[in-house]
Amino acid sequence: MKVGIIGATGKAGNLILKEALKRGHKVTAIVRDSQKVENPDVPVLEKDVFSLTSEDLALFDVVINAFGVPPEKASQHVEAGRLLIDSLKEARDTRLIVVGGAGSLFVDEARTTRLVETPEFPEAFKSVANGQAQNLAVLEASEGIDWTFLSPAAFFDPEGHRTGRYQKGDDGFIVNSKGKSYISYADYAIALVDEIESGEHKNKRFAVVSESY
Repeated sequence: MKVGIIGATGKAGNLILKEALKRGHKVTAIVRDSQKVENPDVPVLEKDVFSLTSEDLALFDVVINAFGVPPEKASQHVEAGRLLIDSLKEARDTRLIVVGGAGSLFVDEARTTRLVETPEFPEAFKSVANGQAQNLAVLEASEGIDWTFLSPAAFFDPEGHRTGRYQKGDDGFIVNSKGKSYISYADYAIALVDEIESGEHKNKRFAVVSESY
């Protein structure tokens, strides 16, 4: 498949890029600075996410939104999400997969309380979590696009091992066999590329968790 990755030089985006390349997909890095792309054989679309057009997105079968921002710019998650939704309505054959967060996962069976709303959730990450939750809400209310939102576990470990295994959930908070909400970036990348290939969660959010060493 032809895959475009927004934020391909970020921690998650870079591992998703490598995983997709490993499986033979034609991957393009969509980045603000082409000099940061490590692999010289990877085509680059040098554009800010806010400059992308429907014509740009129509070049791909799948576009991955791995756009990341610091807490003080958390509102940009919503702004970028809206822009992509509007553009994809004019690029109907392109699917969107969003690298989401764990904060919007529900922690109760009644689906009334999200992880970000619990007392234990770190204050420093609330703005980003709320921005990603708003992005999900806008996606769920949208029409005319094909999307998937993939939430990692609460502990999203950039240094963790690639085990090659993970468990899937829906929109609820899930834990591994040790009762931990954990996944490495490497295993998350596997789950996301699996979703590119399977198309299992059309217009849905799902979550993943894995074992830790």
